[in-house]
Amino acid sequence: MEASINKNYQTINGVRVWGEPDAGALSQAQTCAETGRVIQSLLMADHHKGYSQPIGGVVVYDEQISPSGVGYDIGCGNKAVRTNLMASDVLPRISEVMDQIARSISFGVGRVNNERVDHELFDDPDWAVYREIGQQEHDKLFALARAQLGTVGSGNHFVDLFEETETGRLWIGNHFGSRGFGHRTASGFINLAAGREFFAKAPGEKMDQPPVLLELGHELGEMYYRAMQLAGRYAYAGRDYVMDQVLSILGTEADFEVHNHHNYAWREMHNGRDTIVVRKGATPSAPGQLGFIGGSMGDISVIVRGKDTEENRDSFYSTVHGAGRVMSRTEAAGKMNWRTRKRTGGKITTTQMNQAVHAFGVELRGAGTDESPFVYRKLQTVLDAHRNTIDVMHVLRPIGVCMAGANEFDPYKD
Repeated sequence: MEASINKNYQTINGVRVWGEPDAGALSQAQTCAETGRVIQSLLMADHHKGYSQPIGGVVVYDEQISPSGVGYDIGCGNKAVRTNLMASDVLPRISEVMDQIARSISFGVGRVNNERVDHELFDDPDWAVYREIGQQEHDKLFALARAQLGTVGSGNHFVDLFEETETGRLWIGNHFGSRGFGHRTASGFINLAAGREFFAKAPGEKMDQPPVLLELGHELGEMYYRAMQLAGRYAYAGRDYVMDQVLSILGTEADFEVHNHHNYAWREMHNGRDTIVVRKGATPSAPGQLGFIGGSMGDISVIVRGKDTEENRDSFYSTVHGAGRVMSRTEAAGKMNWRTRKRTGGKITTTQMNQAVHAFGVELRGAGTDESPFVYRKLQTVLDAHRNTIDVMHVLRPIGVCMAGANEFDPYKD
């Protein structure tokens, strides 16, 4: 094991913090630390406020699990594959390729796949969890999951093409989770924990409310754990399906892949103790474990590998999942009137975004100014804060970015 002589984190009121502390996220992390049987609360360097548990936040529990901590987009994560093409093979036709990706893959909230996708996941025995709740709940969620498998959603979810800076090889990356199925699963179990019906309309939720906790070993906690795992497998299946579509469009195959969640709860051993590690917007980084960490549309992304160091052990083998927002969606793009479909205000113009993306050499499809490079930290900044816990294996420069359209309504809270 390597030594970690100069540690890059500070401990503030018991919370281990990497990077520059954000007051709002730190307050949320402290609330999490004070609620339930918490072993440790942590903030990765890309942290910012989320619902209940901050994004970039990690909370380690003793036999408890938090549906609000995992969040509404259960199993959100990234997949990246290295192809057997060079980026130079694709750049002459990048506009045509990105048009085809935008046409072939369904982006946006509530979208369903144009083609029915059959998958062994739909025979998974854990669908029985929803039958235990009720046949209606099972049937509605099963139908929704079938319809949306292989669709990407909106917000910061993407399908990108990259050039590996060291070799010029072409990579593909995607980022999304369990879609409406995961969102309704999270909402349903938060309702059940409060004594409401699974599909009840929840009262107004507050960003800073304490986490909802369920006991593992009790019926509801075990049911959620199984449902969360099923939603995680669903997210993996969706990312696999979309990746296969893009490989087919490019007429190539993958020779290497990295695939991981960053909104999930894992049962892990730490310091000789069985724990539940809830990572929201945080990537697992056990020694030797690979992860794909995305930057903004005008910045690098990276493939990383966890180090065998004391500091990585102190992080409960967790690292960043992206660059981290420094500007809210409303601040960047303005306030949306959903009746008129028009925005007012906003610090970033479409012209500014397009100029920045063009200067970085990116062919862009979709996206609004709330996802522009200006609303994110530089990825290298947050990577530097975790230099004692991860090694950067490959640096990827985006050449094509595809996202949902600018004015998609996004109800997902994380």
